[in-house]
Amino acid sequence: MSTTEKTRCGWASGLDLAIRYHDEEWGVPRYDDLSQFEFLILESAQAGLSWNTILKKRVGYRRCFVGFDPEQVARFTRQDIERLMADASIVRNRKKIESAIHNARIFLDLAAKHGSFSKWLWRFVDGKPVQNARKNMCEVPPTSPLSDDIAKEMKKLGFKFMGSIVVYAQIQAMGLVNDHLTSCFRYEQVRALSEDK
Repeated sequence: MSTTEKTRCGWASGLDLAIRYHDEEWGVPRYDDLSQFEFLILESAQAGLSWNTILKKRVGYRRCFVGFDPEQVARFTRQDIERLMADASIVRNRKKIESAIHNARIFLDLAAKHGSFSKWLWRFVDGKPVQNARKNMCEVPPTSPLSDDIAKEMKKLGFKFMGSIVVYAQIQAMGLVNDHLTSCFRYEQVRALSEDK
């Protein structure tokens, strides 16, 4: 089956980057902190923007945020903030940039307390991805009781730009929930990956 003949989730169309992201990454369970931190930055940067905008700037984010290394980002200074504000390869929103640095510090604290940030996050689903069975895009919610609980906990810990909508996008991306439509060619593939773990 060619790339164009495959049935995908409705949002994965048009932009090649979006199709590739959907086909190769979205919903695949990720247990490493580097991936988790990357998407904390990208998902919070997306707030109010389209995901395609962020995908187009992903390479810029990787460069500007030193490979999404939370230890280096946590040490960013005011000079770094000004450098990032002048860089058109990312979204130049001061509050989002400052929150990424702020969140890196909390991320590292959580990782130190729980062995990794990923362990802390995955405990919300007892380490096993939630397998949804959505038939239409209109059934995919912007938030869930799960994302509400995680966002509430993150807010208590001091995270910024991590409301329930952003958190739901994070847990979809990191595979804590499988929100591929049942008609999507990736649904069963992602489910199988979850069972392998």
